[in-house]
Amino acid sequence: MEKYLEFAKEVARGAGEITRKYFSGENGAGYKYDQTIVTKADTEINSYLIKRVRETFPDHAVDGEEEQFGSSPYVWVCDPVDGTAMYARHIPVSVFSLALVHDGKPIVGVIYDSFMDIMYWATLGGGAYRNGEPIRVNDLHFSNMRTIVNIDMWPDADYNLWGVFGELGKKTYAVGLGSIIHGAACVANGDFVAAIFPGTKHKNCDIAASKIIVEEAGGKVTDLFGNEQRYDCDIKGAIISNGTVHEEILSAVAEHIIINK
Repeated sequence: MEKYLEFAKEVARGAGEITRKYFSGENGAGYKYDQTIVTKADTEINSYLIKRVRETFPDHAVDGEEEQFGSSPYVWVCDPVDGTAMYARHIPVSVFSLALVHDGKPIVGVIYDSFMDIMYWATLGGGAYRNGEPIRVNDLHFSNMRTIVNIDMWPDADYNLWGVFGELGKKTYAVGLGSIIHGAACVANGDFVAAIFPGTKHKNCDIAASKIIVEEAGGKVTDLFGNEQRYDCDIKGAIISNGTVHEEILSAVAEHIIINK
């Protein structure tokens, strides 16, 4: 497990250099086939990961948001730049995310904020850390402005969470950072009580590392309906929480979610 973690950290550092290289200048921002934004950093980091995996673990596969490689029970699941819309506009909230998933379950996870040089990591059964210091979720219930929940939403998402946003906004401070993975890191670190995500198609890349880091920090991560799910394929959204508010979020989702599939 240690060799996988050290590899993930090394790749994260390399990805951070690429992220910073394009941040202030021309980042080549454009639109993919699904009308989501992509930049030079996204594609270059994804290619860099594949190169490193081929060199170091040639029998492993890569499932990157921009490019995939190979087939294996061991899959390196990556979001090169989570928060691309903010990154394209030179707003420094995006993060890099990488998880090693074995038979659908994350066993190593790294999240790297290259702007602040903050790295979160976890291994299965080994706890969660922020720059080497152990981290833990908080144990707060929803409490007006004392607590924060991050909710990602977009118009054509398969799961419409606007009603959930409105319901939870009555009892906590509901925000959208522009990066679900950054929001998940805030849950793991005890800053937020939860983060909620409606993503489905190829959005395992957004949640795989968050799953192991938050749960090793004492939290809970399920799909939008409270179920466990695999992280080497499409997902059914995600609820990422401190565990304390998880059932309350599930109730809000059950009452207010609109399924657009």
